[in-house]
Order: sequence, then structure tokens, then C-alpha cells
Amino acid sequence: MTTKFVKNAVGRMIPTEINGKPVIPFKGPHGHKTIGRKYGPPIRNCGDYPDDGDKRQPDLKAALVEAGLKDGMTISTHHHFRNGDLIANQIFQVASEMGVKDLVWFPSASFPCHEPLIEYLEDGTIHHIEGSMNGPLGRFASQGKMKGTGVLRSHGGRYQAVQDGEVVVDIAVIAAPTADPFGNANGLSGPSSCGLLGFALADSQYAHKVIVVTDNLVPFPCIPWQIQGNNVDYVIEMEQIGIPEKIVSGTTRITKSPDRLYIAELTAKFCDAAGIIRDGFSFQAGAGGTALAIGNYFGEIMREKGIKARFARGGSNQYLVELLDEGLVEHILDGQTFDLEGVRSMRENPHHVDTSPFTSYNYHGKGNFASLLDVVILGATEVDINFNGNVVTHSDGLLLHGMGGWQNCLFGKTVILPIPLFRDRIPVIRDEVTTICGPGELIDVIVSERGIAINPLREDLIAATKDSGLPIKTIHELKEEAERICGKPQLPQFEDNIIAAIKWVDGTVIDVVKQVKES
Repeated sequence: MTTKFVKNAVGRMIPTEINGKPVIPFKGPHGHKTIGRKYGPPIRNCGDYPDDGDKRQPDLKAALVEAGLKDGMTISTHHHFRNGDLIANQIFQVASEMGVKDLVWFPSASFPCHEPLIEYLEDGTIHHIEGSMNGPLGRFASQGKMKGTGVLRSHGGRYQAVQDGEVVVDIAVIAAPTADPFGNANGLSGPSSCGLLGFALADSQYAHKVIVVTDNLVPFPCIPWQIQGNNVDYVIEMEQIGIPEKIVSGTTRITKSPDRLYIAELTAKFCDAAGIIRDGFSFQAGAGGTALAIGNYFGEIMREKGIKARFARGGSNQYLVELLDEGLVEHILDGQTFDLEGVRSMRENPHHVDTSPFTSYNYHGKGNFASLLDVVILGATEVDINFNGNVVTHSDGLLLHGMGGWQNCLFGKTVILPIPLFRDRIPVIRDEVTTICGPGELIDVIVSERGIAINPLREDLIAATKDSGLPIKTIHELKEEAERICGKPQLPQFEDNIIAAIKWVDGTVIDVVKQVKES
């Protein structure tokens, strides 16, 4: 059957069907209007569960068998353990040993620790992955080796997909640092504590069967409960579910690079000159080295002005916690904990609040926190002259990164990308990005070590900073400067085979990724 394609609102050709399901092309940031009702999982009866509340099963295989694991099911996991996850690989090892085939893995993200799953992609246990693919799994998909087509969603897009019934989760496996036999669970305590469990919230609410796996079983009730036992079918106790040292991202340290520090300083100065840093403002910065440095510079400006931020959206980390403890930030609204100091703070400080993709990012809700942010600091692998952003592929076309909450954050009031002008002698600013993850109309400012480019749509920012003394340039000037230094980059070459689709926050498809041609 010949695949049909249509052009979407950013000019990308999109197939009308992916993995046998119809596709809606991207219609613009707010172009697609959804009707209908939220998806409802099957109704359960208390009489089918133990009166004493003890839902324990002897091991993972027993729980998967009880949950009815069979060919073609969708299995979900969360990534709060980041590169320290020990559960996802075990799930598919059990499935392979049982002879189960064509499963869809629906993680909130994957990491290099999941490289062993390539074996199960190759033997047919896993048909395809619908979730961010970081590193080895992304490279495997880029080579056209995955049986089905990958689907990448933002954190909010994942919640939206489950809530709307776009993805029906048959079995959710939730790794929880602390749980009771009833299934109440949290990530705040125990040897594998990771902070919150917000990425598993949708799975617990909507999956047909829910399995909680813990290495710290406590007597009922597990308090606080981030996952409610009333949504849980089975509980398993294991020796270890995660490696705490690997929960900490390798990037959660302030950069020591002079260029990156200068970019961070420029970003903070721009925000100050634009009038963004004022008493009661709000911000979100990631856990990368440059973003952490920006947060430090924000702190310096707030101390100098004698002001404080009303709230900061996390990923939390040691540096953001220090701003909270000092009183420079009134509240942290945390979506993911990036280090153990963040875990401690969430456990001890009532002003450090755990959130979820539902509250922070879900586009199909009655508003969300992202649009309340005065300034959002994000990264990108590429940007083009129309301010479109890419975060999933490199300029060689390889799919090596996930989206996280990147798309969702684009709805902040001012979105700034502090990025180097080139990486490994390859310009970051292109005529067209390899993959569009976010439309340029939502990206306001590019800050590089050689100048700042403001989106022409933001006349207010242009006017506010015109006499600031900052090195304001056009996006074209920055691109030309990079090409004078590095030369014009070669474009990647692709096969016709589509290996992944990039969803927008509303479930439409904004772009696709094709198989990279071998040189």
C-alpha cells in the first residue's frame, strides 16, 4: 500500500497513517481543537482484591502473568531513575522468556541504561517504542532497524495521549522507592529515593493494570502517597529498583566553559534589561550546565535588587534549592528531581512541591502552569532562521535525544534558547532545522557567545533592549558569522523510510524523522 502524505502548518510532509493509526497533521500552536471525553479505564470491583489490602505478588513474572501479558500489548514505565533504572530491562526479559511478541514500550523517556532492550527489539519482543529515545536506542531506530515507527512526545504530550485514549496502556509498571502492600507509593524515601513520581501519574490513573515495584516496602499507609493504591493491582518487592547515583544527571553541574558562562551572563543581563527580572517574577531553567549558571546569575541580580521570585519551575537541583532556602524563590514547583539535594528538599520543605505533567504541561486541560512562567530557559540542538527549534536530532540526522518538557515550556511568556553558535565546528543556526520540534513563533530569543537575536515578532523585547548595550544582532547575522568561521554545513542524507514521528503537544504530528543514509 502506498503511503499518503499531507503538508502540515510548518510545511513538513506528514504521512496520513503511522503504525496503522490515522494521523492529524500539525495545524499551528493552537490550531487543533479537540472534542470528546477523556478515556476511561475499565471499572474494577473491591471484591476482586484482598480484603486485607495486601496486593503483593512473589515476583515480576507472576505479576505480569496475573496482569494478562500477551502479544501486542502496550507496556509503560517512567524514567524518574534516569540512567539508574533497573526495572524496564527486566520487564522485557521476562516477556521474551515467556515468548510474548510485538509489545509497544511506552516509557516517559529512555536512557543509555536501556541499551540491552535492543536485543528484544531485534527478537521481536518489542515492536516499537513510543517515547523519547536517548542514545543507543535512538541510534538503532535511526538505522531503520526498529520494526515499527517510533513516536516521540513531550512530557505533557504523553499525559495528553493517555488521557485522550490516543495511547491505551495495558500494563503500567511503576518503580517506586517506597510503597505499602496496598500500592500507595512515593519517591521521597528509601534507598532508591528519586523525589517525585509525576511521570507515572497518568499510567496509574488510566492503565488497565498497574504494577508497583519497590525496594522499600513499609506497612500501610505509605505517607505521603504520590501514587494512590486504589489505582494499583499488584505490588512486588525487589532487592533494588534503581541506582541513586545514576539518578543524578551528568549535566547537573554549573558549566566551567568560559563561552558557556558568558552565554549565561548575557542571558541574565538580557532578562534584566528587558524588565523580566522583577519582584514576584517566575522562571524555569533546565539542569544543563549553562542553565544552572543562568539561575546563579538570576540569584545575584535578585540579591542586588532586593527582590525575590514568586516561583520557579523545576527540574530541581542543588542550586535551585539554595535559592529556595535563601528566600530568593518562594516556591519550587517540581516536575523532576535532578539530584539528591532536590530529593531532600522536597521531602523536608513544604514550599518545594511535587507536580506532574497534568498540572504543568498537559495541553488538553483547563490551562497549565507553563503559560504562567515569565521566562523559560531551554536548550536546542539546532535553530533555524525562522526560529524553529530542534531538540531530538543532530545535524547528521541521527535521533539521539528526547523532548522532555521542551515543547510544553514554549508557552512561557518569554522563551530564551542560550546556545553556542557552533558545536564541534558545526553551526547550530541553520537555514532549516533537520527536525522541527517547536515552531519559531513560540521561540523569542537566541543567546550565543557572539550575540543575541530577538524574534522580530517580539517588538516589545526589541524596544526594551535597544539601548541596553547588549550585542543585539539578527538571526541572519549570527548564522553568517558561524558559517564564516566553520563553513556552510553539509545537509544529512536520508532514506525514504520514516523511523519516528514527532508529536506536538495536542497530539498532532509536527514532523517525522527518516532513516539516515549510510555513508
